[in-house]
Amino acid sequence: MTLMKSPESAMPPKVFDAMQSARSGLAELKDKTLFRRQRKSESACDTHQTFNARSFSTFCSNDYLGLANHPLVSQAARDALSVYGVGSGASHLISGHHQAHEELGQRLAMFQAAHIPRVKSLTFSTGYMANLGVITALCALPKVTSLDTGETKDFTRIYSAQLNHASIVDGIRLASKQSNVELCVFDSSALSTLRSALECDTSGHKLIVCDGVFSMDGNLGPVKELLDLATQHDALLLIDDAHGFGVLGEQGHGILEHLDLHSDRLIYVGTLGKAAGVFGAFVCAHETLCEWIFQKARPYIYTTATPPSLAMATLQSLNIIESAEGHARRAHLNLLIQTWRETLKFKHWQTPPSHTPIQPVVVGDNALCLKLDEALQSMGYLIPAIRPPTVPLGTARLRVTFSANHTVQEVKTLAGVLMDLESQHSSS
Repeated sequence: MTLMKSPESAMPPKVFDAMQSARSGLAELKDKTLFRRQRKSESACDTHQTFNARSFSTFCSNDYLGLANHPLVSQAARDALSVYGVGSGASHLISGHHQAHEELGQRLAMFQAAHIPRVKSLTFSTGYMANLGVITALCALPKVTSLDTGETKDFTRIYSAQLNHASIVDGIRLASKQSNVELCVFDSSALSTLRSALECDTSGHKLIVCDGVFSMDGNLGPVKELLDLATQHDALLLIDDAHGFGVLGEQGHGILEHLDLHSDRLIYVGTLGKAAGVFGAFVCAHETLCEWIFQKARPYIYTTATPPSLAMATLQSLNIIESAEGHARRAHLNLLIQTWRETLKFKHWQTPPSHTPIQPVVVGDNALCLKLDEALQSMGYLIPAIRPPTVPLGTARLRVTFSANHTVQEVKTLAGVLMDLESQHSSS
């Protein structure tokens, strides 16, 4: 006997509201050419990689010194596995803080010892977590009572550069939820507004936050000028040097070395997954401020520590950064940048005035940027399109980045390819 289905049971299940909303939102992203896709790498990070069984010349990673696949760094990780195993097992404050982490923190502090007095360091799992943890901790500093007036001031005002990385923006948002925080966004290319705001500021604590190297434009933040303002107006200055650490400075110590800056009001955040070629992040600050961050940074307190084998690999990477080899890699990187800027000549597209390994080509239109991404892939280049909201509206770009493992000829060839593409798309 055949059972007949009722009309109700034959109907497709109703899509619940959240699912329908997600589908609608995804369709809208595709319509606006803002939909993102992931690529799968099948080889080690380097200037030539395999993605989905195809070989590409890559100009898109942040492995600026070419250390991510360096044999000595890889060997250090392998050797450490036999001592520490794979995982750390717990957070730093439980049982996950190993000797390797301790040595790494001490070594990172030494990198900034000439610039921050009585400096100490903490390591974080990622740069994103470092900014979340450091900013929220600094915004949780206790109330200030004036010795002169007896007035208690219980709020913090943050001054954040307009082009700061998303992790800084989110750190400020999180701090605003937890504490009495006010935000002022400033233009890093014109500091008059910031100066005026600081002159009128009566808050208990002032925190200026800026990238050392802006990740999408490649230019340096006005760090020296910001430190002068911080000193004049009793503010702390947090510098996120994710893209300067390992690259800037004679020894690769970063932007503080590059600009020869010194102050106990500096908080220096660096990343270990870019020029250092490994993974993680760190903060360096005066021991009192570092101890406060240690006590209050929730992403540090409540996160499993990174594997100690990665800490040992990073120590080897730091050895290379400070060595003659590291100096030679930075010199070659600077030669590539100089060659690029001398060779590349556009009629319509823009190249911001960057003298770092980040060399964006701003084309403006989202759809055109995606077409160029696809055209470059067809020629064996991987340079992904960067679109809003990562960059401002109307500034879609190809974010070209260099590694010390690139050759001068590879850079010249890519410059020629991009100039040809501009000519094709300008005449079509």
